[in-house]
Amino acid sequence: MTIDEKIFEEPEGEICVDDILTDKRRTALEKFAKKIGVKFSNLETLHIALTHKSYSKEFDPPIKYNERLEFLGDAVLGLAAATYLFEHFQHLKEGELTKTRSGVVRQSTLTRVADKIGLEDLLLLGHTEMENSRGRDSNLEDALEAVIAAIYLDKGWEVARDFVFRQFASEFEHVKITGIPKDYKSKLQEVIQRQPLQKIFYKQISASGPDHMRTFETAVIINGKNFGRGVGRSKKAAEQEAARMALQKLGELQTKKD
Repeated sequence: MTIDEKIFEEPEGEICVDDILTDKRRTALEKFAKKIGVKFSNLETLHIALTHKSYSKEFDPPIKYNERLEFLGDAVLGLAAATYLFEHFQHLKEGELTKTRSGVVRQSTLTRVADKIGLEDLLLLGHTEMENSRGRDSNLEDALEAVIAAIYLDKGWEVARDFVFRQFASEFEHVKITGIPKDYKSKLQEVIQRQPLQKIFYKQISASGPDHMRTFETAVIINGKNFGRGVGRSKKAAEQEAARMALQKLGELQTKKD
């Protein structure tokens, strides 16, 4: 069994089939591939990367979807970001490199990159998921990771690495200018402490997905009011995103990239 076959092998007890690309879908994927500078040998892999589980389940039997690709793409993205930082930020120590990488590949960054390359127009979602506006950023983040995995499987490590370098160039440049990305929770705590009577806590709203790929949604509550919600692959990431949203609402962030 090749690596491609292993990646697309269904989880135990689940049977999924290949989808048949229409001429319209194939043309759209070819246009997208040209836009991002990657010539795919197998557009079906890219199609799967842009197929959400909710869309897959609308078919009987279900068609293949991008969940396993997300898992691989997350690792490829992390390695590519680490490679760039290791080569271009030689003054940073190990702990600083780790914090910087986490800041670069966080959900808000992935959503911006996904928006920039037009992923939302190509992502296939089920009707229920399309109505869930709170899950938009999470779906775009997952789709971008799946696309990175599709590039890696189809064209290899160097092409996938270069894709990440190109698409995240402005994020890396921003880090050069501003330094290690801010800890939003700590910054929000500092803001709250300006008025000692204010109380803050984080409330988990939901946790979904398989054990190896959980998605958490968390709200930050200040004096009993919801000031922001965040979604992430860990409780900590969701809390950081919620804190970022709260800081934006409070006018404490100068730009989207703060």
